Amino acid sequence: MRALRIFLIVVVVLGVLFVVVDRVAVHFAQGEAADKLRTTEGLATTPDVSIKGFPFLTQVASGTLDDVHVGIKEYDATTGTTGKTIRIEDLNADMKDVTFSGDYSSATAQTATGTAHISYADLLKDAQTEPTDLGLGFTGQVVGLAYGGNGKIKVTVDVTIPGVSAHQKATVLSTVTVKDNTVQVHADNLPKLAGVGLAEDRFRQASDFQQAINQLPGGIKLDKVEAAKDGVEIAVKGSNVRLAG
Repeated sequence: MRALRIFLIVVVVLGVLFVVVDRVAVHFAQGEAADKLRTTEGLATTPDVSIKGFPFLTQVASGTLDDVHVGIKEYDATTGTTGKTIRIEDLNADMKDVTFSGDYSSATAQTATGTAHISYADLLKDAQTEPTDLGLGFTGQVVGLAYGGNGKIKVTVDVTIPGVSAHQKATVLSTVTVKDNTVQVHADNLPKLAGVGLAEDRFRQASDFQQAINQLPGGIKLDKVEAAKDGVEIAVKGSNVRLAG
């Protein structure tokens, strides 16, 4: 009986030590991965990297991590060939089946899904940089974006009226979609301006716009987009996503 008691105590102690060592190891690996990701992606702050599952050491032995969560508070994605950027906020991604090198200098996820946020203020910056000719002497420029309810974006267009110095604000509800890594905003209806019905294609040159979002971390892509109260919520996904290296 005494021998059994000693054996059980040893088993418990070893189990506790294993848990402690496992947690220390995962903490170290998370820190190394976060530092590497910050460097490779040129981030202003260190991202949050959380390795899920227990025990960690058995996952290391297999060479594959089941589930890794990455959170990036702010990320400046390029918007095209002009070198301009757009601020992506609260980018959170769950990486599945992550293979990695022994020193954590490189890691690749088989699949990834996640979410991100773009404020209306940031989306507006590149919506339109100068007034557009609407015909008949009118010009228009997007000057405001806000939530219009029911998943729509309220787009405000500042219209100059020919022959007078006054401006007229035209507001339209627009549908937001995503295609080929580009956010697209398309007006559902068209207003009449100063009693004149402008040609639809002319007005849309001012009210409708699109915003390409390139080079997201690891090569993830835009999947879906939805208008929300303080900006657009984006779903992202990818395969063979490189976390580092």
